[in-house]
Amino acid sequence: MFTENIENNPHDTGRKELTGAQEEDFAAMLDKSSMGQRLTPGQKVRAKVVSISGDLVYIDLGGKSEGIVDLAELIDEEGAYRVREGDEIEAFFVTVQDGLMKLTTRIGGYSAVTLNSIRDAHEAGIPVNGEVKRELKGGFEVSVSGVRCFCPFSHIDMRRANEEEGYLGRTFPFMILEYREEGKKIVLSRRVLLEQEKEERIKKLKESLAVGMDVTAEVKSIQKFGVFVDLGGIDGLIPASELSWDRSVTPGDILSVRQTITVRIISLDWEKNRITLSMKAMQPDPWSSVAEKYPADSRVSGTIVRLAPFGAFVRLEPGIEGLVHISNLGAGRRINHPKEVVGEGQWVEVYVLSVDQQNRKLSLSMQPKVEPVKVILPAVGEILDGVVEKVMPFGIFLKMNNGLTGLVPNQEMGTPSGTDHRSMFAPGTELQVLVIEVDTAENKVRLSRKAVLEKTAQDEYNQYRETLQNSNGSSGSFGSLGEILKAKLEENKNQG
Repeated sequence: MFTENIENNPHDTGRKELTGAQEEDFAAMLDKSSMGQRLTPGQKVRAKVVSISGDLVYIDLGGKSEGIVDLAELIDEEGAYRVREGDEIEAFFVTVQDGLMKLTTRIGGYSAVTLNSIRDAHEAGIPVNGEVKRELKGGFEVSVSGVRCFCPFSHIDMRRANEEEGYLGRTFPFMILEYREEGKKIVLSRRVLLEQEKEERIKKLKESLAVGMDVTAEVKSIQKFGVFVDLGGIDGLIPASELSWDRSVTPGDILSVRQTITVRIISLDWEKNRITLSMKAMQPDPWSSVAEKYPADSRVSGTIVRLAPFGAFVRLEPGIEGLVHISNLGAGRRINHPKEVVGEGQWVEVYVLSVDQQNRKLSLSMQPKVEPVKVILPAVGEILDGVVEKVMPFGIFLKMNNGLTGLVPNQEMGTPSGTDHRSMFAPGTELQVLVIEVDTAENKVRLSRKAVLEKTAQDEYNQYRETLQNSNGSSGSFGSLGEILKAKLEENKNQG
């Protein structure tokens, strides 16, 4: 071991101080050691105990390098050793002292017993343990192994200190910010260590968290728009819409500050340090079975939770709401706003008109569904009787005996062009028409009066021909009459 080159017994605690030349040799040997790099103050190492001698524990730092740790750090309250040769320990490098590399095992805080050790901890950037004794102007008095130190209010925690926190009488690890005036002014900070711990936790969280993962969190604050939670060093937000399938639930209804909950990660944005969480995603979706629970035409009950100008929303169960359109509220009478019929909080019985599970829509009615009367349309060529219902510039609407209304266009009226149909066919006038076109998709019927007139004339002519053939009289005189009827039929056609 390289310390043997300095003195014959490396474990002798009474060695002499090194000369400047010896210190230079030590530095040179350290650079040439097989460790590959020099330890920096505060650096943590894991090393094996090679021997215990006097009040020191010697550890192997690799190659030919050894370090020392005060044995007092590794003895329990009864004086028994907590380590033996061959055990591995973790320690922080402090400094080179008397040619030896000094380390400490106080991971949670440097065990300082003298001002020199506090100074060493300050230079090495190693935390110290201190007890908060009393409150002073601007901060707290902290005792580090009997040495009076000062911690400003702003450095006792990551947030502003208050009396409710109960810092007095408690022991915390602190980082030494200042060591001045030979130890007469020592300023500590707990916040620095908390921030370092937080950064380390955040780094680990970023490596481990993923969308879809269920994590444990603690509620930090409750707002109208959602709930902020602590994921163990980093904050996440549960939007109000992600708390429950029941949209009427508010954050304060189901959560309280410091409550521990399990949530699911639904979004991660590390650039903006935004984590979006959900409690709703961990609950069964009530809409997955809505079609089976609320089939069309079924009668159900619920509470009116919201009124809108177009209708009333009824909650059938948490997370399931349906709409009663304003047209289905008035039981046949016209209303201007749902509040004329119902009010929020009212318990009502409704009928399910339709279910749209994919779009999460439920159509309801205060009255049972009425099946529309099946319309029986006439056939093309059928002759019907009806009365004039309305006269329009383009034709006449005729109410037929079967209850349907059909249109007789002007060109199908069988009247001369320019005839005033309004004065000639007043509402209520009876007409006989022939069906010339039927639109089954729109339930529309197109009629013709002219076709009836033509058919009547044709039937009369055919009847005359039949009579003529069966008659024994003079064909000449009847022929003249037949010609007259034929001419009259042609005239009617021309007028159409």
